Amino acid sequence: MSAVLAATALLLSTGCSSDADGGGTPGDGDSTTSGGTTARSSPSRQAADQAPPAKGSVKVVRTVATGLNSPWGLAPLPEGDLLVSSRDKGTITRVDEESGKKTELGEVAGVSPAGEGGLLGIALSPDFASDHMIYAYFTSASDNRIVRVLYDEKKPAGEQLGAPDTIFKGIPKGYIHNGGRIAFGPDKMLYAGTGESGERGLSQDKKSLGGKILRLTPEGDPAPGNPFPNSPVYSYGHRNVQGLTWDSEQRLFASEFGQDTWDELNAIKPGGNYGWPVAEGKSDDAKFQNPIAQWHTDDASPSGAAWAEGSIWMAGLKGQRLWRIPLKGTEAAADPQSFLDGTYGRLRTVVSAGGDKLWLTTSNTDGRGDPKSGDDRILELQVT
Repeated sequence: MSAVLAATALLLSTGCSSDADGGGTPGDGDSTTSGGTTARSSPSRQAADQAPPAKGSVKVVRTVATGLNSPWGLAPLPEGDLLVSSRDKGTITRVDEESGKKTELGEVAGVSPAGEGGLLGIALSPDFASDHMIYAYFTSASDNRIVRVLYDEKKPAGEQLGAPDTIFKGIPKGYIHNGGRIAFGPDKMLYAGTGESGERGLSQDKKSLGGKILRLTPEGDPAPGNPFPNSPVYSYGHRNVQGLTWDSEQRLFASEFGQDTWDELNAIKPGGNYGWPVAEGKSDDAKFQNPIAQWHTDDASPSGAAWAEGSIWMAGLKGQRLWRIPLKGTEAAADPQSFLDGTYGRLRTVVSAGGDKLWLTTSNTDGRGDPKSGDDRILELQVT
């Protein structure tokens, strides 16, 4: 690891927690960098191997919608509106991007919410314009699974979701560490971040689906070119993957919860071993892939991640802040910066809105946050 990253680790070592998705009391904050200054640059698209400025900025453009219940997954529709999943209610709601009006599409049948489980990540089919399919990762009574449902907006509100078609099942479930983030990659394959459900040994077992990043075809089969023959496993040695994103060069990055010491942002290599439970954070063991940045769990507890303007943007739950990690290739180009510290409480999901814009959801009604800190909402951000 470079001297820059070593310095980053020291800079960020300001506390720890035994519960990476734990709550906390939100404090006052603003939209400045962690150093109290706001650097601005033009919102031009950054080349992936050209480092962006070391200092960036975040501006909250507006609150798109409020009054959400345990929001988890977020999927922008082609025409501009947003779909958001409710972990605890098991529903998907459409949010009008301009007015903030909420329309419940319906409930996803089979969801069994408990603890950190429920209706989690959602993603649109790569052929959504023609097939109108929504993919969803959820906790059932027996496992975590991925389904797809037909969205028919011509039907009455509350009845617009078809019956779930299960494409993949058998992912270990637990009261904690259910993973849940899904996303279609540039290759049109479906990627899923899973957790080890509290059973540490699953992460190093390549035959287990727990503690992995999976790569599947849209039909749920192991994707062609996966690193292990006839296996959906793309990388392993993870604790609880919560964020997936790609840069402009189609390189995959993932955020995940640590236990007591280090949360991680990783550049993902096919077949890579990311160390858990043997290693948490940086390791001297050459067989493990080291994170490109790490944080003590009080400062992050990362959930969603998105790439924009040459940086990874990572939402923090217990840390109650948005982290900016400027990249040069697959390395951190400068120390991470934090924004919105405590202003909106726990932050769950961040999604690119194109160019220098992001969508960001809060997570204050998930049983670990404080609804008084601002309810749960979707924000539109402008970033550099």
